[in-house]
Parts: sequence; C-alpha cells; structure tokens
Amino acid sequence: MATTRAAAPAHGLALVPAFFGLVRFAHTVFALPFALSGALLARMEFPPLATLGWILLAMVGARSLAMALNRLIDARIDARNPRTSRRELPAGRLTTGQVVIFSASSLAALLVAVSQLPSITWYLWPIPVAAFVVYPYTKRFTWACHLLLGCTIGIAPVGAWIAVTGSFALAPILLGLGVACWIAGFDVIYALLDVDFDRANGIHSAPVRFGPTGALWVTRGLHLAAIGLLAGTGVAAGAGAVYQAGVAVCAAVLAYENAIVARADQRRVQAAFGNANMVLSMTYLAFVVAEVVLS
Repeated sequence: MATTRAAAPAHGLALVPAFFGLVRFAHTVFALPFALSGALLARMEFPPLATLGWILLAMVGARSLAMALNRLIDARIDARNPRTSRRELPAGRLTTGQVVIFSASSLAALLVAVSQLPSITWYLWPIPVAAFVVYPYTKRFTWACHLLLGCTIGIAPVGAWIAVTGSFALAPILLGLGVACWIAGFDVIYALLDVDFDRANGIHSAPVRFGPTGALWVTRGLHLAAIGLLAGTGVAAGAGAVYQAGVAVCAAVLAYENAIVARADQRRVQAAFGNANMVLSMTYLAFVVAEVVLS
C-alpha cells in the first residue's frame, strides 16, 4: 500500500492561508452575526464604533483560539479519519509549535480586547477559554458534546451584550441559549459525516447514540427550541414586529435545513452546514439592524 507523504510545514507568507484553513475563518460568519446582534439589542441602538471594534477583536481572537485548541487536542483523531486527515496539522502543513504560538497570539488578542471593555468582561474571559479546552474532550465520553459546543459558542452574544451594558439581563441569556440550540442542532447534522468512523473508533455523538434517523429528530427538537428562544429574546429585549418577522424567516431557513438532510447524504449535509447556516445568521443580524434602525 502506498504511503501518503506529509506536506512540508508552511513558512513566511504561506502561513497565512494555512492558519485561515486551520481556524476555518469563513465559518466565523456563523457566530459573529449573533454576537453583533447581542451588542445591538443591548440598548436597541448602535454602540460606539470603538466598542464594536473591541467586540469584533474579542470574537475573532476567541474563535481563533477555540479552533486552534480543538485542532491541537484532536490532532491524532483527525489523522486517523479520512475526512479530516488532510487538515493542516495531520497533513503536516502546520507544526504543533506553530499552532501553539497561534493559540497564544489569539488569546493575547482576546485579552487586549476585553481589557478595553467593561471591567466585568475581564473577570469573565476565563469561562469561554475553559470551555474551549473542555469541549474537544467531551466527544470521547458523551454524545451530548454537541450541547457543550452550542453553549460554548452561545457565550458570544451574551459577552457582546455585557460588553455594551456591563451587566447581565434575561434577553442575552435567552439569545445565548437560542444560539446554543441552533449550533448544537447543526453540529449533530455535521456529525452524520463521521458516524461510521466515530462508531469504529469510540467517538461519541448523537448519530452514534441514536442512529442517523434518531439524530435528525434531536436536531429538529433543538432547532424548534432555538426558534422559541430567539422569539423570547425579542420580547425580553423590547424588540418589535420587525425582529419577530426575522425570527419567522430564520424558522423557515431551519425548516429548509432539516428538510434537505432527510436522507443524510454528504452533499446535503454540507449544504445544510454551510449555506443554510450562513443565510440564517446573516438574516438574523439584518432583521436586528432593521429593528434598531426603525425603532
């Protein structure tokens, strides 16, 4: 059997696309619109540009750190999985040392950002960072790993709200839970791609635990809960009809997403994971912006 030769580690300018691939930078569009929405809903107005800038830096730093830690912790699993073996670490395009340095730089960006935001954010930043470390290990012992991933990303809009107001409230909690259910639901869909590998290698997921058909019902339940929580967010935040119309559109997008993966083939899973979720997050932000402008 032929042996696949590892790629040479990237250096210089070649590190840029390698790191973009490592953190799947394009997928930032899934969570960032909800974080920005949390900042806008906090006072139903546009925060100062400086505040939005620091929130943006915090979100990018946090997500980059989360993905880099995930890739470091899961490197050996990724190397065994044919679908993930071509990722930057197992393929040799990045070294462990390079990813560790990237992780430290991402953490530094996060810390710089929160140092410029209300002091409460400085005391809270260890919570998401701890979640970034814990989440990759959960797939080794529980199918509920999808829920922890959702809660980890759901921290983003809560953090953005606190960055604007300096305090907690019911609305951002509901929004964070709504995002958590949405993320967990589509992560269950994504796990369909690896169900055979996961079952053979002792990796836990909803598709392994309940089978593909049962897992899709888990997703439907989570997405139904997400819509209810997003609607409740609007009520708690004092948003009006424009916001709720956006939630209705998001519900339609989730209904489409669940419909196209009914057969759970790879093409449909990729379409649901990429296209539908990107449309949903951007749609939600657009309606929040419209609500703020028109209120």
